Amino acid sequence: MTNIELFRNAMQRLAAPAVAITTSVNGRPAGLIATSVCSLSTEPPSMLVCVNRTATAHDDILTQKVIGISLFPEDAEEDARHFAMTRGEDRFSRGGWSEGAGGVPLFDRAPFAFACRIARCFDGYSHTILVADVVDTRLGEEASERCLLWHKQTFTTLAPPKVA
Repeated sequence: MTNIELFRNAMQRLAAPAVAITTSVNGRPAGLIATSVCSLSTEPPSMLVCVNRTATAHDDILTQKVIGISLFPEDAEEDARHFAMTRGEDRFSRGGWSEGAGGVPLFDRAPFAFACRIARCFDGYSHTILVADVVDTRLGEEASERCLLWHKQTFTTLAPPKVA
């Protein structure tokens, strides 16, 4: 295997949360699923998001300078699959979405969702690295605290907690 093939194979073994990254252009929602999402700082509350330059929503996200970050709950695999497999506004036709601060779409059943303002962008080779300041936070019901994961090119969930 080449170094790129080995790297891709290795990264498929790293489970990551399935997260919708969204924006809105003149009232038209746009978005993508990202797994390269993590917290950056609590002072100020901020996130790092890596967006593939070939993603259909990439340019809309950079132009609008606001994003929604919605974590899919573990019971939303079909909603996440629909979001990942469709394009344009149809991505938002399933699962329930509402408008957050700055007009960004947020997934209604998300364990958490952030509305963010993009503070900085950096070149990340095939991706653009976004530093996003959180301007609003929504927490879901306690029953939806567990998240959906992306692992080995498919959606999955955590194993149930072990009872002592």
